[in-house]
Amino acid sequence: MLSGCGINAVPTAEEAAKAKWADVQAAFQERANLIPNLAAVAKGAAEQEKGILVGVTEARAKATSIQVTPGDLTDPAKMKAFQDAQNQLSASLGGFGRLLANAEAYPDLKSITNYQMLQSQLEGQENRIRVALRDYNGAVQDYNTTIRTFPSVMAAKVIYGAKPMVPYQAVTPGAEVAPSLEGKL
Repeated sequence: MLSGCGINAVPTAEEAAKAKWADVQAAFQERANLIPNLAAVAKGAAEQEKGILVGVTEARAKATSIQVTPGDLTDPAKMKAFQDAQNQLSASLGGFGRLLANAEAYPDLKSITNYQMLQSQLEGQENRIRVALRDYNGAVQDYNTTIRTFPSVMAAKVIYGAKPMVPYQAVTPGAEVAPSLEGKL
């Protein structure tokens, strides 16, 4: 008789809703942890590449500023200055990855890829949050339906004193918009 009145259905539905809420909290915490780390990676790569580009352009400017004419081919100082400038340009290009196949021969920069990865990770995290919220609200609906329908309503009120759970609703102004990274990159 007790099993027919929802004695097991009420706590089962309640625990399912609580577990789904834990998933929601975990998804929000993951987002809170993920955003600053991904932003730092993208920003760090951009700063490193900025330094590389500045070094390459400065070395290129120096290398192209030293002109050796046919009359200078017998001047050891002029030849050394030209070779040093060319070596400096080669050193600034070397060790920074694959070179782009263009006339400037700049290093292959990865900051665009890092920003794309940041965007993709944030989009994926926002999707995980939406799924967790949807699952929680579904579990709340199941629980609330269980405690309000016969025969579970008898166990819910008499034995457990169950009250309806509140589904998640965005109440913060602008909560439907993902957090901005403006000024963080």
